[in-house]
Amino acid sequence: MEFSYEDVQRILKIIDGSSLEELHLEIGEFTLIVRKKVAPDETGATTHPQGPVAVWPEGGSPSRPVRGRGVEVKAPMVGIFYLAPAPGAPPFVEVGGLVTEDDTVCMIEVMKLMSSIRAGCRGRVAEICVENGAMVEFGQTLMVIESLA
Repeated sequence: MEFSYEDVQRILKIIDGSSLEELHLEIGEFTLIVRKKVAPDETGATTHPQGPVAVWPEGGSPSRPVRGRGVEVKAPMVGIFYLAPAPGAPPFVEVGGLVTEDDTVCMIEVMKLMSSIRAGCRGRVAEICVENGAMVEFGQTLMVIESLA
């Protein structure tokens, strides 16, 4: 069974309108984890759902600082890693190249749906940790970006 982007959007809409606070869905190689973000009320209790929120490794964003190495750009999903937008095209980035927060650094293909992965920070690409065309796991380090500050 294949899931499209629209299928995932429909699932998120259903979860948003339900009383569910968390959903773990695994069908074949497809995995979707959704948690509703909650906000404290006047008493400090967190009981008011505010809609679904993407869940990243270690509760953070897809990129996180790494002491002495820079920032690790993590895979936000399981899929096939690509360094270029098409076969034979130049790569989005190379080791030593400069990037800004919004620069696309790679793509991950999931069930024929391509997702652009952004750098998330400014800096120089210090290391590319995955071979082009390799399967990546959720939370796997894709590359390391050193800050130029």
